[in-house]
Amino acid sequence: MPGNPRTSRGRLSLTSLIDVIFLLLLFFMLSSTFSKFGEVELTVSGGAASPDFDDTPVVFARLDADGVVINGHRSAPADIAAAVDPFRRDGHARLLLSVSQNADAQGFVEVVQVLSALPNTRFAVLE
Repeated sequence: MPGNPRTSRGRLSLTSLIDVIFLLLLFFMLSSTFSKFGEVELTVSGGAASPDFDDTPVVFARLDADGVVINGHRSAPADIAAAVDPFRRDGHARLLLSVSQNADAQGFVEVVQVLSALPNTRFAVLE
């Protein structure tokens, strides 16, 4: 039966397919970028007042979707240092940060980074 279209064919080799898949996998692994996640260090206070900060004025800040409100005045995250300066006593200040439910995580991280960089300023995040 030489005219039969169903003549036996050779077996399909999967070796070349595996090689192509391996090369594609290798290409995508080497060409992709792996982002490094930053860390924001937060410390938990024990609740006891420090004797160095007993007479330090308290500054209230509220973070919402539109930015930061410091003692009733809206401020951009980059201007937090200038907004806290008038409330300092002897160069020190304590800041209580309240976060509204509509605030986003990126805004929180930006504000915490700015507050961590402020000299002689202790801050706490309210629940």
